[in-house]
Amino acid sequence: MATNLVIVESPAKAKTIKQYLGKSYTVMASFGHVRDLPKSKMSIDIENNFEPKYITIRGKGDLLAKLKKAAKDSKKIYLATDPDREGEAISWHLANLLEIDENEKCRITFNEITKTAVKNAITEPRTIDKDLVDAQQARRVLDRIVGYSISPILWKKVKKGLSAGRVQSVACKLICDREQEIEDFVAEEYWLLNAHLQEKKSGSDFVAEFYGKQGKKMKLSSKADVDKVLAQIEKADFIVTDVKAGEKKRNPVPPFITSTLQQEASRKLGFTVKRTMMAAQNLYEGVTVPGHGTVGLITYMRTDSLRIANEAISEVRSYIKNQYGDSYLPSKARVYKTNSNAQDAHEAIRPTYVELTPAELKGSLTPDMYKLYKLIWERFVACQMESAVYNTVSVDIAAGDYLFKANGRQMKFKGFMTLYVEGSDEEEQEQNSKLPALSAGDSLIKKELKSDQHFTQPPARYTEATLIKTLEEKGIGRPSTYAPTITTITARGYVSRDKKQFVPTELGKVVTEIMAGHFNDIVDVAFTAKMEQELDAVEDGNADWVKIIRTFYGPFADQLKKAEKELEKVKIADEVSDVICEKCGRNMVYKMGRFGKFLACPGFPECRNAKPIVKETGAICPKCGGKILEKKSQRGKKYFGCEHNPKCDFMSWDEPVSKEKCPKCGGLLLKKNGRAKKIVCYSENCDYEKKI
Repeated sequence: MATNLVIVESPAKAKTIKQYLGKSYTVMASFGHVRDLPKSKMSIDIENNFEPKYITIRGKGDLLAKLKKAAKDSKKIYLATDPDREGEAISWHLANLLEIDENEKCRITFNEITKTAVKNAITEPRTIDKDLVDAQQARRVLDRIVGYSISPILWKKVKKGLSAGRVQSVACKLICDREQEIEDFVAEEYWLLNAHLQEKKSGSDFVAEFYGKQGKKMKLSSKADVDKVLAQIEKADFIVTDVKAGEKKRNPVPPFITSTLQQEASRKLGFTVKRTMMAAQNLYEGVTVPGHGTVGLITYMRTDSLRIANEAISEVRSYIKNQYGDSYLPSKARVYKTNSNAQDAHEAIRPTYVELTPAELKGSLTPDMYKLYKLIWERFVACQMESAVYNTVSVDIAAGDYLFKANGRQMKFKGFMTLYVEGSDEEEQEQNSKLPALSAGDSLIKKELKSDQHFTQPPARYTEATLIKTLEEKGIGRPSTYAPTITTITARGYVSRDKKQFVPTELGKVVTEIMAGHFNDIVDVAFTAKMEQELDAVEDGNADWVKIIRTFYGPFADQLKKAEKELEKVKIADEVSDVICEKCGRNMVYKMGRFGKFLACPGFPECRNAKPIVKETGAICPKCGGKILEKKSQRGKKYFGCEHNPKCDFMSWDEPVSKEKCPKCGGLLLKKNGRAKKIVCYSENCDYEKKI
């Protein structure tokens, strides 16, 4: 009996959807793209309207044959790939390969993988959106032209394996420019002066900060400035001149979009962008939950829209009322304004079923999925809760001609902050500070005047969170590009990580300098942002992608010719280590490989010695007495192993403690960094542990 065929991108998604559609539907996965541009050459016909020459992806032949057979045996074919540009393009390629008429209503989309959403989508198929396909194709063609034209020049003039790209080169330049700002920064001295005061009746102490003279703000730039003020207020009375009491509201932040989810997961969970998107993809595609079957737990995770479906708002408002009470529920639902460039067909990222709480799902999710779901669920519920309210008080205190100020703030009603508070890239967080009851005319006891010297700080290096925020603010790239961009500039060795911050390498600086000197448009923020807007116009049906690329290509081709002719060969010296090559006696150098830095002999090709960078922990192996080293697995994950491996099989994911032995048995201690941080003994026969 012939069935209906539904084609999705991933097996996990296929499993979830199959459960909803029943026996009359066959659900198969395309495993992503089935057709693409070949890696070996540009494959863009520049002379023929930039026509891309696609090929079937290697290894997809058998899969394609199965899809064709299933399509032939089916009554109706539904293409249910992801609801974005990339998904539309995959459906278009599938339609071409399966010989589906372009006027056929074969395309279905859903923002969430729930029974209702899938069933509704099946009843409303549409034709493939050619504008969406053209928008994806335009970006693909443009990125291919830029990458495959500039990269060979970099290989020839700098070294093999390098690349340039429309978004990655701008991101790299931002990081290099920030490093230059830090290097050029000249610190300026400034002083803070605080008065430690006491209210006479209650005896309560508080601190007031120096503000200025005769009501005007004044900067203290040196010790001499401070001493001058101190001399003049040494015998002055500290009198309260003004007290302003008020109330301040703090509103919840909007639900997540892709970029804010990536930023918050970086700040709060320490996740890389790649790790965040992997966990989000799994939550979207579906998880088996006891009592519920296989369920898609969040809406589509590639979105820049803040829109929330009316049903979802009704559900969350009902949940807030039942769980927290009327005082936590605003009289009207909160509506968040979406950026004008956003694709409003999508929703914000939210849980599909608000009643499925993180606590209820914990046993069904991996640790990463649980942490991310909890973040998404709490942010979404909080975004529809009542504002937090503070009682505030601002006090002006005169000391002769000089003015000091004190500010107090006390939480009156926690509101949404009961559940969720947004993370911050700044170190300082808002804190409560209570002031004693003060009135104008009150005379205060001066207990101490304290001054501190400070220096202005250079701007901070970019982290993943702040880089994404900057790219988004400047209109560079789109939600789907941030993860691959960061992966590429790290993998190419253009930037390295110092803790969580990006530092440009010498190679990154050299390549960025070449790009700025010869391909300025590619690394120009304003030019790249304008190009993004033009590509978005293709999606809206308001621009012709071929015209956009033709306009770009003319000047770009001239820049290519000029660079080929004028660019001198650049030699980048490898960083020399103090490790001696045991085969030939030379000092080994640091090289960048697929999994990060490693040591190699500079005598290549005569001497081919290479080895990983050894990082000693200072701890001793409990099995053989050798040194325990910090190592990296093939996937790049940190672990700890014995220097005598493979002879000694000691291995641990937990960090050894080097300066302390187990007080019970004298053995090796390990530091566990999970939710309950603690130190435990390595020995199975010892139960010693202590909380950190």
